[in-house]
Amino acid sequence: MANPKRAYSENVSGTFFVDDTCIDCDLCRQIAPAVFTEDDDHSIVYRQPETPIEAHRAAMALVACPTGSIGTRSKIDIKTAAAAYPELIEENVYFCGFASPNSYGAASYIILRPEGNVLIDSPRFARTLVGRLEELGGVSLMVFSHRDDVADHEKFHEHFECRRIVHRADSRGINAEELIDGQDLLALDKDLLVVPVPGHTRGHIVLLYRDKYLFTGDHLAWSDSRRGLIAFRDVAWYSWPEQTKSMKRLLDLRFQWVLPGHGRRGHQSEELMHQKLKECIEWMKNRT
Repeated sequence: MANPKRAYSENVSGTFFVDDTCIDCDLCRQIAPAVFTEDDDHSIVYRQPETPIEAHRAAMALVACPTGSIGTRSKIDIKTAAAAYPELIEENVYFCGFASPNSYGAASYIILRPEGNVLIDSPRFARTLVGRLEELGGVSLMVFSHRDDVADHEKFHEHFECRRIVHRADSRGINAEELIDGQDLLALDKDLLVVPVPGHTRGHIVLLYRDKYLFTGDHLAWSDSRRGLIAFRDVAWYSWPEQTKSMKRLLDLRFQWVLPGHGRRGHQSEELMHQKLKECIEWMKNRT
């Protein structure tokens, strides 16, 4: 629980605050941008909620926070905010919320499919979220973009008896039921395509759904400041040249959504996404 005695002095006075356990994962700023903003290397409350919708979004950010760094100085009802997850993005694709500190606050997603629901990376194993997932049909398959964002996967596997898939190069310590080998594209189903993209880690993959939704882990994200796509040079743990090279593989795909683990989501036309991807690759080539 967030401690008001450790709240950043930069927080504006009022109900909500952020304390000094914040890890700057950015989720609160994405979920409730009218309330939270970045200050140096952490988030703060720069404006207290003024409407019921803003208060609800701030409470949703509190629920999603992986480190419990968001608090309130007076009691609020967070049941409605907790029940808002998974949150609809579009069609049958949802954001899970309930980020885990074990994945440094990475976002996770679930696709609702008649053939079985697919969980991309692992959220925190929270009772409210698990109950909602049960109502939505459970989890049949977990796909891990890479080794960093597996969080509470063992608990989800035990509870839902779901199959887990990860690239062999990132499988150490992960008792997955299926391993991806090599660099070939792999069709998990008619609408699910795995693309190995080494760089951030050696076994990083992205998942394309319906030629529309690209789940990118820590490989690729949207940048509001650049108004385009971006990769992160300072966290290319395996190889930045390899990440630049593997990024080119995505030029053969068509997608409208970029849904990352870390970083901002992006939604544009196929044509604009393709152009922004080419610009990103050219930018990467000049970042040594």
